[in-house]
Amino acid sequence: MNLIISALQKYGSVPPVSAKHTNPALTSPVSNDTFEKEWKPANTVLTDIFYINDNHGRIGNMARIYTAKTIYDNLNKDSKADKFVLAAGDISAGADLHIVKAASTYMNGLGVEATSDGNHEYDASPSEIAESKKGAKFKSLGMNLQIPKGNPLDGIIEKSFVVEKNGHKYAIIGLAPPDLHERLRDNESRRQIGIDDFEKTLKDIQSLTDEYKKQGINKIILLSHCGLEKDQRIAKETSGIDVIIGGHTHDLLEGIVEGKNLLYSKTNEPVIITQAGKDGEYFGDLKITWDDEKGIIVKAQNNVTPSGSFKRNRVLKGVFDQILGKPEHLGTIKSVAPQVKNRLIEPNANGFFIMDAVRNEFGTDIAITNVGNIRGFFEPGALDSRQVFEVVPLKNNMVKLKLTEKEIVDAVKNGAKSFTRPGNKPGIVIPSGLKYTVSKKGELKEMSFIDKSGKEIPIDVNNPDPDKIYTVATDDFLASGGDNLLSNKIASNQVDEKFDFDKDKLTCDYVKKLNAPIEIKDDGRIKIVDE
Repeated sequence: MNLIISALQKYGSVPPVSAKHTNPALTSPVSNDTFEKEWKPANTVLTDIFYINDNHGRIGNMARIYTAKTIYDNLNKDSKADKFVLAAGDISAGADLHIVKAASTYMNGLGVEATSDGNHEYDASPSEIAESKKGAKFKSLGMNLQIPKGNPLDGIIEKSFVVEKNGHKYAIIGLAPPDLHERLRDNESRRQIGIDDFEKTLKDIQSLTDEYKKQGINKIILLSHCGLEKDQRIAKETSGIDVIIGGHTHDLLEGIVEGKNLLYSKTNEPVIITQAGKDGEYFGDLKITWDDEKGIIVKAQNNVTPSGSFKRNRVLKGVFDQILGKPEHLGTIKSVAPQVKNRLIEPNANGFFIMDAVRNEFGTDIAITNVGNIRGFFEPGALDSRQVFEVVPLKNNMVKLKLTEKEIVDAVKNGAKSFTRPGNKPGIVIPSGLKYTVSKKGELKEMSFIDKSGKEIPIDVNNPDPDKIYTVATDDFLASGGDNLLSNKIASNQVDEKFDFDKDKLTCDYVKKLNAPIEIKDDGRIKIVDE
């Protein structure tokens, strides 16, 4: 317990930040008591924000963050600061309404007051999203969403709101991802919900913050699922926003670094951006001292803490079991390959095993998925269905279709370009039935088809056959053009079969049929070379 409390007591002070661009280098840690006494000179306000983003339905890490929040609340029970619990989207993931309900229950338990909606909230349909928000104690925000009149989400998603804490007024604004449609499979949300152009969003933010300033509200927090690059643009190209609780690009923003997550507005006032990585692996706490009259941040401390330092909360775990059902024991994992450091551009043995299961269960020539679909990892020991779900938590639906050799090569080439793209997005293609080599410059060097007997058949990556056809298993995210790896096969009615389950079901069925200890290893099907 001492180590856990230590992790949550590591707050340090920073020198004042101001229009003079003071370097906000971290100094020695201070206690919460010092924060209360020394960080509050006359005419200042203290604010303490506990924040989460991009949990992606990872219920194990949700239960760990819940434990951390309980300890955090105990440590801060006597604090006089204005306290917030805020989220920046993608707390849920996938179309499984059980997970959506679990995520909502988790946010209610944490005391989340508001969240921006991320793209994964819209994996479900508008009616399902609206139903999931019944009983939510938090507001859902998306100023840039285009929700038609009469849509189930009309009146449920708000643009912004004002909240008062200890006599101090704050405006909270929310933004959904500008690339919402690119991040969704071909579903009802994609067809019914629009999204504003980002340039329009910048103007709308300015108009709204100007209106709040006229009302005398000078502390404005933006919940943004736009990603770090766009958050930086918002910070520099508008005035009035003070804090951006961010998400979407899975950046881990530790501390406060001038030029990265401390920027200056058009009127030369400091703006702080936060983001706590991905998959609930971290959570954050931002402490701020404001000049109350001017609404300008004069001191700030940002900490992110790994959720892995905490045990899963048993009560919340029990609630999740009630919502999701108790997991089914499947078998035993004997060994697992070392975990990757950058899952977007490294061979992923966990993904290989999942796709082998898909290919075997469906009997197709090839199975492929985007590496972003592989969110967790297996561990040696007993294996149950919940652990399988945590590896692929996004809950898409499986499809079978036919692809030409050229389409397959183009998809892998598109994924390979991620080596040279910002944030390595969208990531490489994870296959079963294929073997390929790619350079760190993002070039596909060679590829082979591996038939069901294990025979390796070379493919000319420079002149792939547009008439050679393969049967392929994938999910409806990839098949609808997700990550721009394939064209939209669903919209063009080029899908042979659709299913109402995802990779986790196929993997569970596969493991049970194996009925033997499992070795999950990197078999070399993806090779990365320097040139």
